[in-house]
Amino acid sequence: MSGSILFSPIIPWPVLAVLAGVIGGFIIFAIWRKLAGWVLRGLAALVLLAALANPAFQQEDREALSDIVLLVVDQSASQKISDREAQTARALENFRKQIEARKNTELRIGTLADAAGDRGTLLMGAVAEALADIARSRLAGVVLLTDGQLHDVDLAPSLEMPVHTLLTGHKTDWDRRLSVKDAPGFAILNEEIILTLRIDDEGMVPAGQGPRTELKIAIDGEPAQSYQVPIGKDLELPITLTHGGMNVIQFTLPEAEGELTNRNNLAVIQINGVRDRLRVLLVSGEPHPGERTWRNLLKSDSAVDLVHFTILRPPGKQDGVPVSELSLIAFPVRELFIDKIDSFDLIIFDRYKRRGILPGVYLDSVRDYVERGGAVMVAAGPDFASADSIYHSALADILPATPTARVLEQGFLPLISDIGQRHPVTEGLERFAPAAEDGKEGPGWGRWMRQIEVQELSGNTVMTGIEGRPLLVLDRVGEGRVALLASDQSWLWDRGFEGGGPQLELLRRLAHWMMQEPDLEEEALWAQAQGQRMKIIRRSLGESVSDVEITAPDGRVVTLPLKQVSPGRYEAEFEGPEIGLYRLKDAEKEAVIALGPSAPREFEQTIATGAKLLPVVEKMRGGIFAIEDGLPAVRNVRSGRAAAGRGWLGITPREAYLTAEVTIMPLLPAWLTLLLVALLTIGAWLREGRR
Repeated sequence: MSGSILFSPIIPWPVLAVLAGVIGGFIIFAIWRKLAGWVLRGLAALVLLAALANPAFQQEDREALSDIVLLVVDQSASQKISDREAQTARALENFRKQIEARKNTELRIGTLADAAGDRGTLLMGAVAEALADIARSRLAGVVLLTDGQLHDVDLAPSLEMPVHTLLTGHKTDWDRRLSVKDAPGFAILNEEIILTLRIDDEGMVPAGQGPRTELKIAIDGEPAQSYQVPIGKDLELPITLTHGGMNVIQFTLPEAEGELTNRNNLAVIQINGVRDRLRVLLVSGEPHPGERTWRNLLKSDSAVDLVHFTILRPPGKQDGVPVSELSLIAFPVRELFIDKIDSFDLIIFDRYKRRGILPGVYLDSVRDYVERGGAVMVAAGPDFASADSIYHSALADILPATPTARVLEQGFLPLISDIGQRHPVTEGLERFAPAAEDGKEGPGWGRWMRQIEVQELSGNTVMTGIEGRPLLVLDRVGEGRVALLASDQSWLWDRGFEGGGPQLELLRRLAHWMMQEPDLEEEALWAQAQGQRMKIIRRSLGESVSDVEITAPDGRVVTLPLKQVSPGRYEAEFEGPEIGLYRLKDAEKEAVIALGPSAPREFEQTIATGAKLLPVVEKMRGGIFAIEDGLPAVRNVRSGRAAAGRGWLGITPREAYLTAEVTIMPLLPAWLTLLLVALLTIGAWLREGRR
């Protein structure tokens, strides 16, 4: 119960103050003139003035509320190393018992784990979230149970109550850490890039640790190479990528004796290897409508360096023009086809036939170029079926089909074969075609008007033409690749004939497949990472694929079946239990993928310290207590006083309450006011009459 007097004046306070001044003036005047009965008249006036102030007695029925102490427990990854989990459990139990033993005090516990997206320990965010459910009038103190490594100290809330820290860890802790300071997301193939690493020893480093340590480097899961590197200095490592697509590089430090954890001894980075420019040699025969289309398509891409070798005037032509006026300089045929042929990524023969301009030794060089890893595409015209066909040369050793000497002159619709539906060059090519007209069967692209009849010798026929005859045949020869297009009419798609077709997309895929881009491999196994989850993708020309084995960073092996999602494409999803390098393997293919960040933020700093929290704790009159030195006792302190000392921490009792019922009674009822004023006035009149 609690009582108080309230005033609710009938007239405004300023008017009441004026009346009080007037009454006071009259009383002073009466005293000065020594008027009889002034005391009684003055009392009557004061009673009337009090009645106008309307005093009342308020009585409250209160229910006491308990004080709340907030304990935020850090359960992030860095709190699981060494014996910090045991320290945390011991401190939590001790603090709970102390609070439960106190009268009218309640303990609220909040926890936090690692923040999503590798944002580290957001301790202050957890404090703010917990405070949202607590009335500030009941909050007696905040205690943080942590190793002191947080990443949002700037967001600390401002509180009137004490804030304390119970610090896990030991003063003798030390750790060795590997960090990647600079690594690009992509790099040009066969060009040197510089990666910057650093190895640091932190904490109480024991004697005997030398100035150098071993560093192991493994690329794409291959056997690691070891190097001796200095500690405490930036390391600039030159690396050259030799294949396109994702290159996974893993750096590993051996675990040193006594260090806190080896989780920060590993760093995995992924660099996408890309080609700087595509160098193409276009070898054309007699001019025809498709020649300019090939040239325009290749020149429209700024990433393509095109060298066009074409015959504008056959050697047998006799028109009387002096030889000295035919050209200013000799065309560098030998330089192109022998000396620098390996500098080209792709060679295209567009309706080219043997005329004696390119001796057989040059075509021998082209064949050897393919077997060493080069790429050749042949766009065949009528000359391919003649006696002068380039098939009757050294190129016959690498071409996947032989001409039958028949040229089919009729309109036909190019179609994707069954195996072409699974081949990455033609898979889903219909999506890039114009919409088909109503009632028209097949893909929406236009017809071609000529096809060279060929017989497949090797490779895969991914497109067919008239009566299912091979139209586009792809093959691997030695280390290189060959494509044969048995028609010279693809330019009709570029010109929009009957709606046109996806010539540019087909050419782009062909070029990338022949340059052995990993994304366009027929038999491929790879994975796409999103956080700790990976999507495993297997592409195959076969009708089925085997299960994939996943080897986790700790050596555990999981076998996962793959499900077909489209022709030639199989997928599965897997949740990685930890960050690091995972190895994928089936009956034919292998791949590696890194899950998680290259260097987790939670393990960038592992030594327990109160330095980051010290400004927050000092501002709010709290203290930092190392658990290994003993757990502090809990005391009461008054608001505004220092709340920490040797072996104790303080909380401020709030004495909050909830008002259950309020009763208000007037002190001067109207009848009592009237009676008092009347009695005093009559008494004053009688007093004056006697005088």
